[in-house]
Order: sequence, then structure tokens, then C-alpha cells
Amino acid sequence: MSLKENLEMVKEELNQEEKFFENAVKAERFFTKYKTALIGGVVVVVLGIVGGSIYQANQESKIAAANVAFNTLSANADDKTAQAELKKLSPDLYDVWVLSQALVNKDAKSLKALTHSSAVAVSDIATYELAAIENDSAALNSYAYKQDAIYKDLALVEASVLLMQKNEMAQAHEKLDLIENDSPMYKVSRLLMHYGAK
Repeated sequence: MSLKENLEMVKEELNQEEKFFENAVKAERFFTKYKTALIGGVVVVVLGIVGGSIYQANQESKIAAANVAFNTLSANADDKTAQAELKKLSPDLYDVWVLSQALVNKDAKSLKALTHSSAVAVSDIATYELAAIENDSAALNSYAYKQDAIYKDLALVEASVLLMQKNEMAQAHEKLDLIENDSPMYKVSRLLMHYGAK
């Protein structure tokens, strides 16, 4: 290699080192300028991770305690301490337990209270069961025409039976005709239409 080539190579290496130091100075200035924001960002991320872990552990603890209270109530329905604990830890699970007790005891008062439950399924089932226990055809009709009703077809059958008992066969058949042929209640509705034909 010639001297000229060696000088060019040294010059290029010096330029690269100069650029490296220039970038290092820029990075240092950037870090110095935004040090507080960068450290704050890291702290926020760490606190978020720690807080999320603590929240998750707390939720799991609440679920475990609610399950213990629910199991206690399954063994002894009169345990007031377990009732209060379950209501505090998991109001929706408490409503499920109250619904189960109301259905066993045919407790219209409890069912009426559960129609306003925040647990949608509990509210829906309580509305149907209350109407069925009270033989309230207006409530059954109202329930059957509600969108996404769980027991829609069963409510139509119940309302039809009440109409048949009043000898209002045409209206009963109209209700039974609303049950679609893919419904589990379809065969029952056809039997009732045949039975109720007069």
C-alpha cells in the first residue's frame, strides 16, 4: 500500500471516530435534556407492572374467598356470615345463590328483587320464574317478546296454557305458532295445539 492510501485510510477512520463521538455527544445531550421524562417513563412502566400484578393477586384472592363463602352457603344456607361475605365479595354470585334459594322455595318476593339484578342471566331467569309462579299471563307475554329472553319459548308455552285454561284457544294457538320449528319447545307446542283444539 502506498503512503497516500494509508493516509486516506487513517483519515476515514478518524472521520468515523469523529462521527461516533459526535453521536455520543448528541445522545448525552438528549439524555440530559429529557432525563426526567425518561426516568419518569421507566418508573411509570415499572409501577404499572407492579400495580397490575397486585391487582391480579387481589382479584384472585377475592374469587377464592367468594368461592369459599359460596361453598359454605351450599352446605348451610342459613349462615348469615357467609351470606354477607359473598354479597360483599361477589354480588353477582350472591344473586345466583339467592336465585337458587328462591327457586327452591318458590319465593316470589326474592324473585321480584332479583329482576333488577346486575347479572343479566339472573335478572332474566328471575323475571320468567316470577311470572310463571304467579301465573301472570301479561308478565309471561312481556317476557316472551323481550329480545334475547332465555326462556322465550317456554314463556310462550306457559302463556298458551293459561289461555287454554280460560278457553281462549285461538289466542293460545297464535302464541304457539310463534315457536319456531328449531326450538326444543316446538314438539310441545304442536302437542298443545293438538290437545287444545276444540
